[in-house]
Amino acid sequence: LFLLFFFQISGDCVEMQQEMESRMDMTLPEPIELEPTTNGSVLVNLTSGTAAGITQLFVGHPFDTIKVKLQNMSSPSPGQPPMYTSAMDATRKTIAAEGVAGVYKGISAPLAAVAIFNAVLFAANGIMKDLVSRVTNTTPDQFRVRDFTICGAGAGLFVSIVATPTELIKCRLQATKDFAGPLDATKRVVANRGVVGLFKGLTPTLLREVPGNAFFFGSYEACKLALTPKGKTTLDLGSGQLMFAGGIAGLGFWSTVYPFDVIKTRIQIDSDLNPRYRGVMDCGRQLIAKEGIGALYKGIGPCLA
Repeated sequence: LFLLFFFQISGDCVEMQQEMESRMDMTLPEPIELEPTTNGSVLVNLTSGTAAGITQLFVGHPFDTIKVKLQNMSSPSPGQPPMYTSAMDATRKTIAAEGVAGVYKGISAPLAAVAIFNAVLFAANGIMKDLVSRVTNTTPDQFRVRDFTICGAGAGLFVSIVATPTELIKCRLQATKDFAGPLDATKRVVANRGVVGLFKGLTPTLLREVPGNAFFFGSYEACKLALTPKGKTTLDLGSGQLMFAGGIAGLGFWSTVYPFDVIKTRIQIDSDLNPRYRGVMDCGRQLIAKEGIGALYKGIGPCLA
C-alpha cells in the first residue's frame, strides 16, 4: 500500500510538471513513466519472498548456529585445547550435548520476523529503484550494474533496522544457555538497557548490510549478464543459472563483509551491564591483539557453506 501511495504521488508530480512545462512553453525531457505496482504483484512477491526466507532459515540455520559458536569462542589458555577445533567438531559437540534441536537454537526470532524482513527489503528495493530511475532517467530494465549496486546499498540501510534486534536475540540464544527462550531474552535486554538495548550492534550491522547488499545485488546482476547468451536478455536465463548467480553473489557478500559480522556477534553477545567492548573499533582491536587477524574470520567456513 505504501508503494502504491508513493507511485500515486509520483504520478501526480509528473502531471503537475507537464502542465507547468506547457504553460511556460518549455521543452524538457519527458519524465520516465513507471508502471504502477499492483496489489496482486506486491502480494505475490511478498509471499514468495517470505516462503523462500522460511526455507532458507530451516536449511541454513544449523550452519549459522555453528558459525556463531565459533565466532564467540575465545582463545584458550596456554596449554589448553580450544572449545572447538573445527566446524565439524562444534557440530558434533552441540548435537551430543543438546540433540539436533541444539543447532536450531534461536531460530524462532528470525522466523517470526521473516515476513517483516522481506516486506522491508521489498519496499526499500522498490523505493530505491524508483529513485534511481528518476535520477538516471531510465527504467529498471535499462539499469546498469552500478544502478543495482546503489539500490542494494539503500535496501541494506533499511534492512539493518529490522535485522539488528532479530539477530541480537538469535545470537544470544545460539551462544549461551542463559535464556529460557526469545521472550525471556527480550525481557532481560529491555530490563537492563531499555528498548534501545535491542539495537545493540546496529553499527556493525549497517557496516555489514549496506556494502554487503550493494555487492550482492551488483554482482548478482553482473553474473546474470555474464551468463546471458549474445542476442538474449537476462529474462531468458533458466532457474539453474539464476541460482548459480545468486550463489556467487552470496559468496561475494560474505567474503567482503565477514569481519563486521564477527564484530557484530561479539558486541551483541557481550554483557549489557559490564560490556567488554566500547564499539566496533575497540572490539576489532581487542580481537586482533588477543587472537590475531584470523579472529575476524572465525566461522567463515560454515557461513560460506
